[in-house]
This record gives sequence, C-alpha cells and structure tokens, in this order.
Amino acid sequence: MTLRVAQAQLNLLVGDIDGNANKVIAAARRARDEQGAHAILFPELALTGYPPEDLLLRPDLDARVARALRRVGEVHGIHMIVGYPSIRDGKRFNTAGVLRDGVVVGEYHKALLPNYSVFDEKRYFEPGGDPCVLTIEGIAVGVTICEDIWYPLPARRAAEAGARLILNLNASPFHTGKVPEREGLVGKRAQENGTPVVYVNLVGGQDELVFDGGSFVVDADGWIVQRAPFFKEAQPVVEFDGESGLTPRPGEVATLPDDETAVYEALVLGVRDYVTKNGFNGVVIGLSGGIDS
Repeated sequence: MTLRVAQAQLNLLVGDIDGNANKVIAAARRARDEQGAHAILFPELALTGYPPEDLLLRPDLDARVARALRRVGEVHGIHMIVGYPSIRDGKRFNTAGVLRDGVVVGEYHKALLPNYSVFDEKRYFEPGGDPCVLTIEGIAVGVTICEDIWYPLPARRAAEAGARLILNLNASPFHTGKVPEREGLVGKRAQENGTPVVYVNLVGGQDELVFDGGSFVVDADGWIVQRAPFFKEAQPVVEFDGESGLTPRPGEVATLPDDETAVYEALVLGVRDYVTKNGFNGVVIGLSGGIDS
C-alpha cells in the first residue's frame, strides 16, 4: 500500500480567482498524469490568494469562488486539497476542501486564526475546531491549515480521530531565521502524534509580503526527508509506504540558504512580483548615494 502526495508550491495572485483556479487545475493534471500522484496539496486560500483581506467582504466573492471550485472539481482521478474561503451557517471560514471526482468529500475549517504582526484573520474568519480525517488510498489522512500546526491541539485532534498522516496548507511569510523555527515546530507536532506531516507553503510576493516556499515533509520522528526549493515554484512528490508504518521515502532536500542569500532572494522575488502583479511596464531606480537611497 503506497500513497503518493504532490506538493503544489505555487505563486498565486490575490483576487485572480480564475487565474489561480487555472494554476490549480494545471498542477492537479500534472500530478495525476505525469507524476502518478494519488493526492495533491495546495497552499492556504489558494483560490483567492493570500491574504485576501477586504476582498472577502465583496458581495460577489462567494459566487466567484464557487464557480472556480466547480471548475477545479472537473479534474477527476486524484484527491485535491485546496484552500478557499467558505460561508457555512452564516459564518465565514478559512477552509481546506478535499475534492474527488467533482465532489467535495470533506472540509476543514482553520481552528487557530493569527491576529498579530502581518495577520488579521480574526477580522474576517470564524475559528473552526472539528478535525477532518479522510481515507485516501486506504490511509487515514488529517488536514490542518498553517497556524494550526504551530500549536499542539489541532494536530492532536486529527490524530485522535484516526489520522496517520497530516497534510498542512500554508501561507507562511518570510523573515530571517524563520525556516529552522518552522521546521522544528512541525517536527515536534510529528513526534507528539507519531504522524508524518506534509507542509506545503505559498511562494511569491504580495504587496509588502514575501512567501518563501520551502515546502517540506517530516517523518513521524520529526526528521526532514524532503524539502522543496526556496523562492520559486515547485511540485515535488513524496511517497509513503503504508506497509511499514507509513514511512515517507526520502527525496530531494533543498539546501537551506544562509541569511544573506535568503534576504537577497526575498528582495528580488518581492520586487519582481510587485512590478509584474501590478501590471507595471517597468521601474525607475534612483541612486543618489544619500542615506535615503
């Protein structure tokens, strides 16, 4: 028994719901047809881009997301774990939907909403809480979203509900020194519950934020067995052997950049995406040699 999970580390654009859906569809087809994956995991709020902020308050947003979700569901033959906002019983949630053959077979609502630094999620979303555990290729899989994996409770709830593997959607912004902290905390969650974790992060610049990618997989002991490159799109696949305690087979582990290199790459990506995503034809850089430059 094996489970192959593709990790769609994508560069998405806030508000471009149709364009984001196109990227999700293309990635899912590639995972199914070229990579032989049984499931594909996308970043947090992939359909709207992150952070959608006041876009969530637009009256037409929910209908646009619903149309995009129907289009994504036209890709059959693979489980897709996709992030989007949803309104359920009059409440708006940060949601991860599990789609299979045109049907949303499960939904998870983010439990822990960050409201510090660059995050303002409590303004827009209600917290979830109930775990979401589904069976994919005979293996019980739990879903969590970003901040959920930084604290013990959501992953523990999934494990207590029977999850042997946790899939975690993320939009985790870059700052210096964050990667070791991020990987250490996810490794700790894996150790606490005896469950491997697949962590997929957004990549790209969005206004003042830069998302660095670096998606990774840890085994049940918390060790890194696969890491995607930083600051660019990637779609690696990890294979789990269900006959040997759900052990992820080792894959490529991208080199962790030093702080100077990481800052440079973040600046390049942030400026490039700011220019291209805003539709500018070019930029003018003034260098006077003064301190203001």
